[in-house]
Amino acid sequence: MKRRLPPLNALRAFEAAARLGRMTTAADELAVTPGAISRQVQQLEQSLGTVLFEGSKNRPQLSAMGRQLLPALTAAFDQIDVAVNAVRSDNSGTLDVCCFNTFTLKWLIPRLYDFNSRYPDIDVRLSSTDRRPYATTDTEQERYDLVISVDEAGEESDDSDRILPLFQEWLGPVLAPTLAASIRIATANDLNGKALLHTRTRANAWQMWGLAAGCAAPVAEGREFEHYYFTLEAAIAGLGICIAPWHLVIDDIRSGRLIAPLGFSASTYRYVARRSRKQDKKLDLFCHWLQSLAALSPLPGDKLE
Repeated sequence: MKRRLPPLNALRAFEAAARLGRMTTAADELAVTPGAISRQVQQLEQSLGTVLFEGSKNRPQLSAMGRQLLPALTAAFDQIDVAVNAVRSDNSGTLDVCCFNTFTLKWLIPRLYDFNSRYPDIDVRLSSTDRRPYATTDTEQERYDLVISVDEAGEESDDSDRILPLFQEWLGPVLAPTLAASIRIATANDLNGKALLHTRTRANAWQMWGLAAGCAAPVAEGREFEHYYFTLEAAIAGLGICIAPWHLVIDDIRSGRLIAPLGFSASTYRYVARRSRKQDKKLDLFCHWLQSLAALSPLPGDKLE
């Protein structure tokens, strides 16, 4: 049976605009102008004989018909993307990698130059999140070639064959040398009453460290920051003491921006990478590079050069 489909570009333009909520953002994703997105959406509306967006031009809202159409279109484009990538197996092109914001900034980006120098024809496109970047459906999981996240120790998974272990998480209090010179931190009890820093996205960090280190979590109120990266920057600036995962502060400790007077203790988390189901040489190369880099990463107590 012959398919009666509207123009594919019009469907793509509407799906991107509806999913992202703005014509300008959709234009950036599809590498066209906002005017082109608007014209494509209008063409689709004419083809379907229905209104898909309502409201003003500056703040358009999806109509009832637009809300009905969007989920099916998104699923269809995701399936097309998965199918195309499944048969595309070469060592050039784009890889989509998702991981925590702070991990991206503090660990992955400073080391990505090595991968780029080895494989200049592979473009690693990074997406980041503040929550566990686990997708909730198979289709959403396949949006990314690789998802770097954390697992709870002993956590069971139905996709264990696609999980690549990276490294154990180690937690410890860190602070700027200038702050350390003005206060004495020799034991866990010395943290009580000090200026402690907290992160909204990981509010239990001090409690987790206490469990890992076998001591009571310190009692003190302090500043709270929206993201872990902000908390670490505040510690570097001497605003207080924060709990930090070892692998996020290796470079700061190596450079002397931070010190860890009480060392680090193993938490119940481990860093892992979940790869998509597709067979792809680019993804194989990146996964091998990532695991090799993780295996060479220093542990707490190792001499940093």
